[in-house]
Amino acid sequence: MSGPAGPDDDPAGPDAPQPTAERVWPLAWPTMVAMALNSSVGVVDFLIVGQLGAEALAAAGVAHQLHFMLFGVLAAVTTGTVALVARACGGGRFAEADRVLRVSCALGAALGAITWIVLPLADRVVSVFGVEPAVAGPAAHYLRILFSFNPILAVELVLMSGLRGAGDVRTPLWIGAGVNVVNVVLNYGLVFGAFGLPELGLAGSALGTGIALTIGMLVPLALWWRDLLVIPRGRWLDGFERERARRILRIGLPTAVEQTIWQMRVIAGYGTEAVSAYLIGVRILSFSFVPGIGFATAASTLVGQHLGAGRPDEATRFGWRSNLGAMVVMGCVGLLIVVNARALAGLFGAAGPATVDLTVSFVHILGAVQPLMAVEFALGGALRGAGDTRFPLFAILTGLFVFRLGSAFTLQAFFDPTVIQIWLCLVSDYAVKALMLAWRFGSGRWKRVRV
Repeated sequence: MSGPAGPDDDPAGPDAPQPTAERVWPLAWPTMVAMALNSSVGVVDFLIVGQLGAEALAAAGVAHQLHFMLFGVLAAVTTGTVALVARACGGGRFAEADRVLRVSCALGAALGAITWIVLPLADRVVSVFGVEPAVAGPAAHYLRILFSFNPILAVELVLMSGLRGAGDVRTPLWIGAGVNVVNVVLNYGLVFGAFGLPELGLAGSALGTGIALTIGMLVPLALWWRDLLVIPRGRWLDGFERERARRILRIGLPTAVEQTIWQMRVIAGYGTEAVSAYLIGVRILSFSFVPGIGFATAASTLVGQHLGAGRPDEATRFGWRSNLGAMVVMGCVGLLIVVNARALAGLFGAAGPATVDLTVSFVHILGAVQPLMAVEFALGGALRGAGDTRFPLFAILTGLFVFRLGSAFTLQAFFDPTVIQIWLCLVSDYAVKALMLAWRFGSGRWKRVRV
């Protein structure tokens, strides 16, 4: 993907276009708020479904776990969209940003439609989880409803990614907030037959989510149609070229592979308490990931736009600044969680002294590496914004398979480690990834990546 400098890498002159995004925090905080709202709505949805009983809750959980895989698949389009839209807007080429966004919407819709292959196979797919028949049937039905809306969800995610690449993070925030309210109202109404809506039980939750996603797609699409977005609307079929689609996918596919790799857990053989502690600990610390996503978005946009404007030195400065912000904020949030680990363990469902103690230990370990995880978010986002997506994938694979799993298997082969010692292998994983990403960004090779 590397090559000689292109036209976007020319030194900035006095008449060079000005990027639409110039600071880190105004780009980061709206994305943080949007992610936090999405997480909160997810919790509310599960509380609503939880009133139907444990089996309904398990069915919804299995279906959503499978549905989350779509986000990794769609990264093949959304990552390329952010990089190319940011590069085009930074260079003042808004017509090109519009072309990229329209081609990306078509690609996203196509990928979403391809996932319909799961619809007739939903029962078999759910059976992989080994759930009881009372859970498997409702989970498959729930999954079919959710997957029916995949092309709509794909277009919505692409549109939001394009706006963020153009430096507009507030429009996705306000649209997302409105959609979340609609989602909660429809979920409650369709599950219990409130507000004059039919009572559909568990299926009502999936349908309510799908309708809310449809609204979330139609609103930005209508704004785009009326030329009210930061990216001006051109002719719909203008720019539908194979080369443009190839560029989008070439940038995004490594990230799609990266995000769809299953997180491997070397905890087998240590009992139910260890498994429960791991899952509860990850859920608790997921709140510290929200700032990382915000700073990753800021880094992607700022690096891409300043490269497009021919200001690689500014792109470098904003990448490091985003990284520092992510390390400080995630470190503080992680410290707050570590200090309150025991109380949070009980709040998130850890039952029994053994599970609570293991949860606290895991939170302490993962909390200590929050600054390293921040580097993965921020500098990984910066590299993706430059179109350099292969190296982050290489770093992720190296950290996971060579260091995390390699260390764990070595311990298990030659020693008799405790589960806490196995968990400490996480530290080597995140340390290596942080060092590799920092080296890559510091090398400046990403400035010469051809997009």
